[in-house]
Amino acid sequence: MRIHRVLGVTLALTLAGCGGAKVGDTGDATASGSAQPCGTINLAMNAWVGYTANAAVLTQVLKDKYGCNVVQKNIDEQVSWQGFGTGEVDVIMENWGHEDLAKKYITDQKVAVDFGPTKNTGYIGWYVPPWMATQYPDITKWENLNKYADLFKTSESGGKGQLLDGDPSFVTNDAALVTNLKLNYKVVYAGSETALIQAFRQGEAQRKPVLGYFYEPQWLFSELKLVRVELPPYTAGCDADPAKVACAYPPYTLNKVVSKKFADSGSPAVNVVKNFSWTNEDQNSVGRDIAQNNMSPEAAAKKWLDANQDKWKAWVG
Repeated sequence: MRIHRVLGVTLALTLAGCGGAKVGDTGDATASGSAQPCGTINLAMNAWVGYTANAAVLTQVLKDKYGCNVVQKNIDEQVSWQGFGTGEVDVIMENWGHEDLAKKYITDQKVAVDFGPTKNTGYIGWYVPPWMATQYPDITKWENLNKYADLFKTSESGGKGQLLDGDPSFVTNDAALVTNLKLNYKVVYAGSETALIQAFRQGEAQRKPVLGYFYEPQWLFSELKLVRVELPPYTAGCDADPAKVACAYPPYTLNKVVSKKFADSGSPAVNVVKNFSWTNEDQNSVGRDIAQNNMSPEAAAKKWLDANQDKWKAWVG
């Protein structure tokens, strides 16, 4: 989710699975009321389960209702945007801010189009396990973090407190925040969303100190009520210079971004992507089935679609 650093990437192309029974009455595009065949949709896949939930539900609708060939491409968040100009990516389902990329690819190069909100609101922050907030009530104020730095020391933190981040490609201002707030901490990367979740779970189960980056919507909050640390309040422009950030993350109106070529294609998938919207609770429900209940993305999507026909039928019009 995610900003300021771009890693090298290998594109792993996988065809989305069929996933069981059909959502619509037919997979024939013409029979579904569209004169234009759906064709192939190149869908970027970013590395967090909420994104997977979005993509799984969209894929199921497009395949079953319109017979679309949805190709899911595992690409780092920021690298995905490069695909709009090359034809490798048609759709990004969950964009977290990225004003710099929007300016480059939407405003300047005009190879991408903002396709509106998913109706999910994203929040990024620093969190501790519930037991820590109970035992150390003032730890949830950033001004008190240096007092507790020794609690968070690890073999990787170089004698400082450890601030645990997730995947290095995620949106993060944490290194700048540590420096600019003069905190005696070092950012250490867990490497993935799964590793970050495991650290918080172990922290609560074993009463082990953990201070970490996390975000919502995220299914884990239905299981573990992590407690957010209050950072200096966000104000418009306080994060304009990445090196000087000393404020909390803003709330993110998560949105879809598509290639200009796809937007102008006439495919029936265009309106489905544009109309796609649901709540944080919807996304968390599908994400929890994937991550916690060991369902395949296709099966989790089908379960949600069966239970929420009024919502997805509004997307297809």
